[in-house]
Amino acid sequence: MTSTSYIADNWYWMVAAGASGALLLWLQIKEGGTAGGLSPAMAVQLINKEKAQIIDVCEPAEFAAAHVAGAKNVPLGEIGNGKGLPSNKKLPLVVVCAAGVRSAKAVTQLKALGYENVQSLAGGLKAWREANLPIEKN
Repeated sequence: MTSTSYIADNWYWMVAAGASGALLLWLQIKEGGTAGGLSPAMAVQLINKEKAQIIDVCEPAEFAAAHVAGAKNVPLGEIGNGKGLPSNKKLPLVVVCAAGVRSAKAVTQLKALGYENVQSLAGGLKAWREANLPIEKN
């Protein structure tokens, strides 16, 4: 059997392997950006080692019900006006919401405002809770 006939006889497996690899690569690239964000463990390291500040972009009622310990509430709709945000734009920020969707949007807005080191918490408050990390309630 020649290599040409092997390829011809098994083309569908090669297409499946190539498609699978392409999908994994696409997901890795997508997750590597702001959409993926930090794991709770990575966020804790950033907070402890680099004094990152936690910005919770949930609405005030959600924030009052439960939030990451030490977080500051700046709802997503108010990010653009800059109120409540740190004046030092080099300070690392970890952005949190309930599940990670709003925080990813906030990261884009914060970067547009000139914040240099901004990352979303992947999975949001839900992932933080699942990691058994401290939660506060107002």
